[in-house]
Amino acid sequence: MALGESICSLCCGVLREKEIHCPSNCTFLIKHKPYQERRIIGKKQKISSAETLSENGVTKDERLVWLAFHIEMPIKAFAEKKASFMDKDALLALEYAREKIEKGKRILIVPDEKTGPWNELGEAIYQSVEKCRYEKKIVLPGDKESYSSGEKIKCLERISFSVKYWAKDNFEGRNYTERLLERFSRLQQSSRQKKLILTS
Repeated sequence: MALGESICSLCCGVLREKEIHCPSNCTFLIKHKPYQERRIIGKKQKISSAETLSENGVTKDERLVWLAFHIEMPIKAFAEKKASFMDKDALLALEYAREKIEKGKRILIVPDEKTGPWNELGEAIYQSVEKCRYEKKIVLPGDKESYSSGEKIKCLERISFSVKYWAKDNFEGRNYTERLLERFSRLQQSSRQKKLILTS
């Protein structure tokens, strides 16, 4: 339906909602979307134990903490606006952004489609990551550091692990989401402090 022509089942499975923005009424999308979501949720992360949660390089590098902050800001904004927002929504959005950065491809938008991207939060995270620049403590003209694709993917995977860890297999709940909102609330209260601390 998205392309206005026939494609094989393999291409449909590989490209749907990754490189092709499928209409929400597509029967193939409706049938297979729950399966795709289960695959993403069940995907193994590179970080494999709770002990590494605080030991991973992201939390020890101020540059990466700043990037992680910009990844979680859109999640916070969506979670505050939508009471039905679940940890599953955060995980699916993070995977969308990670795949988009990894492949470096733009999604094929359906002509005349009035809805936003297939994963609106994922697109917001992607845009936030792409625009994020790290400012050093002593700022000089043009002295803003950009991030490599590897660093972006590392942060996205680290936060995905955090979602899975705090969700505790209940992705229809808000365990991670509530912790995130609490963390941002504490950060706002202590906004005069210069250093950001990621404590997921």
